[in-house]
Amino acid sequence: MTAEVPEKFREAMSAFPSGVTIMTTIDGEGERRGFAASSFCSLSLDPPLVLVCLGKTAQCHDAFMESDTWAIQVAAAGHVDLISRFATKGSDKFAGGEFEADARGVPILNDAAVVLGCTAHERYDGGDHTILIARVESVTLRDHAPAIYFQREFRELELNADDLEETA
Repeated sequence: MTAEVPEKFREAMSAFPSGVTIMTTIDGEGERRGFAASSFCSLSLDPPLVLVCLGKTAQCHDAFMESDTWAIQVAAAGHVDLISRFATKGSDKFAGGEFEADARGVPILNDAAVVLGCTAHERYDGGDHTILIARVESVTLRDHAPAIYFQREFRELELNADDLEETA
């Protein structure tokens, strides 16, 4: 592999627009842990599975390896500062008070576009990342446009009022 491949690969991946998720859990001591990820996709409808990739050097990596209860929030367009906080190593990710615990104790973002209550299904080695496969146990949809990341910038997605219906 030539030295330019990693930079070209990074540039190529920035040309793929994606939503941004915030994945949360609680560790063995009951501390809230989380990270921001754009490496997220639907994997299976039956059973309902999603895939998220977590860097092995992330401070919360051990928590997600040990915990089997997770939540995945699709960040809304107004969450740019929150996403940055969750993407920054060493930051107090939960400092803003935007989260409340669900019935399992997992932090849930109050105004996320989508909240998926999940349990661990599988974990796989993925080079410098761990591939987390989550089984979706609950879904909450809200009438919020998602945050979109494209060419290393956040973009706005316009929605019509009829595009989304709020459900719980």
